[in-house]
Amino acid sequence: MSPAPKFRVAELRRTLERIAVEHASTALASSLSAEDMVLTDAILRHGSGFEIFTLDTGRLHADTLAVLDAIKQRYGYSVRVVRPDPVAVEAYAARFGRDAFYSSVEMRQRCCGIRKVEPLRRALAGKSAWITGRRRGQSPTRDDLQVEEYDHAHRMMKFNPLAEWSEAEVWAYIHAHGLPYNALYDQGYRSIGCAPCTRPVSPLEDARAGRWWWEHPESRECGLHVGDDGRLERAIPVAVRA
Repeated sequence: MSPAPKFRVAELRRTLERIAVEHASTALASSLSAEDMVLTDAILRHGSGFEIFTLDTGRLHADTLAVLDAIKQRYGYSVRVVRPDPVAVEAYAARFGRDAFYSSVEMRQRCCGIRKVEPLRRALAGKSAWITGRRRGQSPTRDDLQVEEYDHAHRMMKFNPLAEWSEAEVWAYIHAHGLPYNALYDQGYRSIGCAPCTRPVSPLEDARAGRWWWEHPESRECGLHVGDDGRLERAIPVAVRA
């Protein structure tokens, strides 16, 4: 596999450098995905100074959690782990059943709210901006994703430095730099979330088709990237810089 185009890597570094200058308190919200490993490498190798955190929902695959140790071993950096409120988790399970998320979109979104959305709010408290590994090619709900946008829900800037990258470019970077990655990718997974809500996908499906696969594609978001009105967030681009 050929390496990721040099202009992509150069753009990524410039974007991270600009964020560091303009936003003193910034964090990478890492799902420990392939995309987030590219960002983690770029941040830690070039000393951007951003915090890196991940949301441990309590239902992640063991292979996903193993990436935390791989990052520690390679970079000497401990990713901050943010977990859901155990009281809220137990209350959901007691009232609806541990796997009630299969029964309806509402029940699934309620589970995501407890295990992901509320922990994200806590993780972002005091930050002025956050970074994600989202790409346009991941799903139809992200086809107009911008590199830079304003996050109304959290009232801060949000950056998606890999928005224009292809899946092939992400993997070219990983292989060129010998980065660690989630072993589930070698088993047919292309987007990895909670274990009961994720399955492998075929080459003909989009990368996120295995997430909440029992639902209609338009509802397959967890609520981490929605606007104030509760709808799937569409990018609100910032004016193009000279």
